[in-house]
Amino acid sequence: MERPRKGEGIYNVVVIGAGTAGLVTAAGTAGLGGRVALVERHKMGGDCLNYGCVPSKALIKSSRVAALIRHADRFGLDPVQPTIDYGRVVRRVKSLRARIEPHDSVERFERLGVDVFLGQATLESPHEVRVGDKILTTRHIVIATGGRAVVPDVPGLKEAGYETNETIFERESAPGRLLVIGGGPNGCELAQAMARLGARVTLVDRGAQLLHREDSEVAALLQTQLERDGVRFLLCARVETVTPGRGGPHRVRLHQDVQGGGAPGGVLDLDADTILLAAGRRPIVEGLGLEKAGVAYTDTG
Repeated sequence: MERPRKGEGIYNVVVIGAGTAGLVTAAGTAGLGGRVALVERHKMGGDCLNYGCVPSKALIKSSRVAALIRHADRFGLDPVQPTIDYGRVVRRVKSLRARIEPHDSVERFERLGVDVFLGQATLESPHEVRVGDKILTTRHIVIATGGRAVVPDVPGLKEAGYETNETIFERESAPGRLLVIGGGPNGCELAQAMARLGARVTLVDRGAQLLHREDSEVAALLQTQLERDGVRFLLCARVETVTPGRGGPHRVRLHQDVQGGGAPGGVLDLDADTILLAAGRRPIVEGLGLEKAGVAYTDTG
């Protein structure tokens, strides 16, 4: 039987989102002989390639080498203080990402037998997906649109500006005094990496421990190690306001309920050149038309 032209006929699966989950689903379906369409509105590869796994691990590798140089005496060598060109580190990150990009490209997936459509996907019914002026008809729809960083409702934060995992790997200027909001996996790994690369890092979290889903012993061990790398922690604390800097650092006011050791907390101010948001994720569902397909959803999924 002759294969229908791209966008015509009935697909076995239409996948919305070309991140890790979407790419694996599309390639697997095509490999099993199914007819599959993949829709992406932004960048092929999604978070993992562009804003997550690949750039973060490349940055962490550079930071780990810097830490090894500082502690070379552990290996019978003379320790030295490394000279760090942060822009050069980031350019290496971008170069490594560019080398991997072809594996997630439109061209590769088209060669695998996947029909790739670039644009906003909107559900018209449980079996129809609109991309631009084209309607794709399908037996099944897989929603793999991923998530983005939660932006806290803090007065002055928007005006001051902030970084998230979608932007931090693009800037080539050193973060200087870095305030990380959020003590989950993303916040912790980036706090450590930035500290090892020369930033003065303060991490703020509402909870009494890092990694709130993990055992307290694990969290304590991690905190000890990050403190050795120079990360300062303000736990049981929340950011109340940010006063944007005018050509200088931002003034951040926090309230800490309890200090380390159980002492009463209070209000404190600190200066930050860069603010990194790592206080959780929320699903990307806007514009998908989920209501037309009878899909219920909330802010968490």
